[in-house]
Amino acid sequence: MELLNQIEEYWTKRAEGYSQVNQEELATRQRQVWLENLREHLPGKKPEETKILDIGTGPGFFAIILAQAGYQVTAVDYTEEMLKEARHNAGNLAEKIQWMQMDAQNLEFPDQTFDAVVSRNLTWNLENPTRAYEEWLRVLKKGGKLLNYDANWYHHLFDEKKRREYEEDRKRVEALHMEDHYTCTDIDAMEDIARKVPLSQINRPLWDKELLEKLACAKVEVEEDVWEKVWSREERANYYSTPMFLVEGEK
Repeated sequence: MELLNQIEEYWTKRAEGYSQVNQEELATRQRQVWLENLREHLPGKKPEETKILDIGTGPGFFAIILAQAGYQVTAVDYTEEMLKEARHNAGNLAEKIQWMQMDAQNLEFPDQTFDAVVSRNLTWNLENPTRAYEEWLRVLKKGGKLLNYDANWYHHLFDEKKRREYEEDRKRVEALHMEDHYTCTDIDAMEDIARKVPLSQINRPLWDKELLEKLACAKVEVEEDVWEKVWSREERANYYSTPMFLVEGEK
């Protein structure tokens, strides 16, 4: 619980700043880019008949764009301040989304509740990612889809080559006069957490694929270049050394 509390404290402090990032995404083409990518992978049912769980919703980006597209959305986050920001960002859509404060590693839903489970930039930040994947599959219906967008965040703390590439990212961002997405946060606090959670030290997404296969997913696919489809120019400059991947599992 000590590490979980430390993670919650960090994201509570980051809630307002992270919410501003989501607001910018919602106000730009990124909104449509992400929705189109999600739709490519979601079950082929009508949106109004599709129940989606957005895990680690943060300031609500996935939940908002999916609800606006007509999906039945439940959004959970462990951090109360994030949920407050998410409701605010949702505006008139807030009443259409079920918001719940919940641990991604211990979900409070019955088995086989959702047609799809989606998540972005969460798994790496969990104390027990194996338990999280077990829970996400548990609440999925037979034939349901798991879509997990993530990256090897903070792997540069454990790999010298990645460290050099990370430093090149920082120089690139400075040269382009862009906001540095790392140094504008409490980087010391985040790096302290990253050194304690297990996935920062593991080269992914191979780990995710092998785990989901062990958990008897009917089908597991990995898209390592999904970042090329969904990232903005600023994200590419900031995170070029840490490309986002998609892990897709079908129950």
